[in-house]
Order: sequence, then structure tokens, then C-alpha cells
Amino acid sequence: MIHKKALIHESAIVDEDCEIGAGSRIWHFCHLISGCRIGRDCSLGQNVMVASGVVLGNNVKVQNNVSLYEGVVCEDDVFVGPSAVFTNVFNPRSAVPRKHEYRQTKVCRGATIGANATIICGIEIGHHAFIGAGAVVTRNVAPYSLVVGNPARHAGWMSECGHHLRFQPDGTARCPESGSLYRYDKGKVLKLNEDGCR
Repeated sequence: MIHKKALIHESAIVDEDCEIGAGSRIWHFCHLISGCRIGRDCSLGQNVMVASGVVLGNNVKVQNNVSLYEGVVCEDDVFVGPSAVFTNVFNPRSAVPRKHEYRQTKVCRGATIGANATIICGIEIGHHAFIGAGAVVTRNVAPYSLVVGNPARHAGWMSECGHHLRFQPDGTARCPESGSLYRYDKGKVLKLNEDGCR
């Protein structure tokens, strides 16, 4: 079902049985394949492909030239930068059919994936994690973690507004934009109050 308040550019191809929520915008040369689900207020930039079975939550932003293959799930408020790459088979071979081996990749609420990053299938990117531009992510990423490089390595912690968290000796850090307070404890970051970035 395509909501009447969704905007679809005339050059986009939307197959039957796609679900598109109110306020979502599908731009030039996109292709949405039967069985995908797009939530409310999403934006798909130019030349985005969304495969069957892909699920995007609400307010997901997918920039130009991204292919979301079967098995990708993005929760609410996810940002996917231009030309980011997802896979869905771990060891592809042209001569060996492996469609039955597709692996799910889950991008949790509020996470950011930078431009040209590559996400190897079968992993989970934690909520509000931040994947640096060009990173090659081969394993799970913790919530609020910043990862960079090839292969991607932990390089710090980010607030929900996307600012580096600088922890004090007492284990706390405050987001300079929202004022939200975070605590580092035993290798994990927890948000201590509900102040948001909006």
C-alpha cells in the first residue's frame, strides 16, 4: 500500500505490493521491489534500490546510489550516506547459488552509516552508533560506538546528536548540543536522561 501523502518521482519504479508510509519521498531513478516496506517520513535519494523483504522504519534517510539488499532492516531515524554498500551473502560465487544463505543485517534506531562505508552481512549496528565514511564493518557495532577504518575499529563514542563524547574521570560525559548526560561503564555507554536532540 502506498500512502496518498507519499511523494514518488515520475522516474522511480515502484513494483506492486510495496508499502510506503505517509510523508515519504522517493526520488529520481529509484527502484522499489515487491515486498519491501518503507515507513513514514523516509527519504530515498537518487538511484536507490530497495529489495524484497527490506524494512525501513520511520524517518530513515538513504542518500544517493545505495542498494538495500534482501535481509537489510533499518529501524527508525537511521541515516545511510551516499554510496554506502550492503551485502547479503558472506561468500558469494557466481557459479554457486546461495539465495538460501542470505543473512540479515540490522541497523538499530538512530544509527549513522557514513558515505562509501561497506557493511558485511549478518551483523548488528547498535542504536545511535556512528560508522565513519569509508569504513568496512565486519562485526557487530556497540550502541553509541564510533568505528572507522578497514576493517572498522572502535574509535570513540558518540551522542545521539552525533557529537564526540569526552568522558570525565567519574565516567560521565555531556552532549554539547542537547546537554544529555551519558555514563561509560564496563565497556558500554548508557544515556542517563531523556533530553533529546530535537
